[in-house]
Order: sequence, then structure tokens, then C-alpha cells
Amino acid sequence: MRLVIQRVLHASVKVDDRITGQIGHGLLVFMGVGHEDTKETVDKYIKKLLALRIFDDENGKTNLSIRDVNGELLIVSQFTLYADCSHGNRPSFVNAGAPDMANELYEYMLAECAKQIPVVQHGEFGAEMKVDLLNDGPFTIVLELDK
Repeated sequence: MRLVIQRVLHASVKVDDRITGQIGHGLLVFMGVGHEDTKETVDKYIKKLLALRIFDDENGKTNLSIRDVNGELLIVSQFTLYADCSHGNRPSFVNAGAPDMANELYEYMLAECAKQIPVVQHGEFGAEMKVDLLNDGPFTIVLELDK
């Protein structure tokens, strides 16, 4: 699994000019699922994601988690995080999870995060999406725990 996490002041995602998810202050998370990922993998990433201390405290230090600041989550599926560009100029996606399995894990991530964070919004799996965001910092983290 791979996550690209951006601390945002606000973010939204549209499908066919229809907003499917929109948040204020919080995290925009792009989620890529690999073919070897499981629900246990997702659980491990959720634990890390929700505990990351990447929000500023009263002294301007990044000591607070999304829970600490009552932040919101926008989670967008993005299989292109598994692009392999090591051979030629056309990316290969052979390491990305099969669509049915990836969608199941994406839906699982949404449901599990919603048990812990009051506002969890999302994109639409497999759709052509337009993402709009105002990055706060900018602050962007690539999270890949299995490396």
C-alpha cells in the first residue's frame, strides 16, 4: 500500500462536475493498493495515518495528530501510485491491486477511518476525478510502511 498524505486547509473531489467529497482543515489522502495488500495492511496504515503528528501545536511545532485538531479526511483512490517507470516511457501498473480487491480495501479504509474520525469524505473508485486542494505548508508525506 502507498499513501500520499497532504495537510490541507480545504480539499474537494469532483466526478462529472459533481462534488463527491469535500473537507475543511485536515488531510487529503491518495491511496494506492498493491496486489499483496490485505485488511491487515489497511489497519496498519490507518493506525499510522491517524497518529501522525503533522499539525502545529500552539508553539508552531508539528506535535499534533488529525485527532488532536479535529481534522477531517478526504480519501481518494489512486492506482497510479503504483506506476513503475523503470523501463521505457510508458508506466506499468502490474504491481497495482486488481480493481475488485483494491475497491474492497478502499471501502474498508473509508469505513474504518469513519469509526475514528467524525468527517471522512471520499472520491469515487475507478472514476475520472478532479481534485482541488489548498495544501497547508506545503506539507506532503509519502507513506510506504513495507519498505
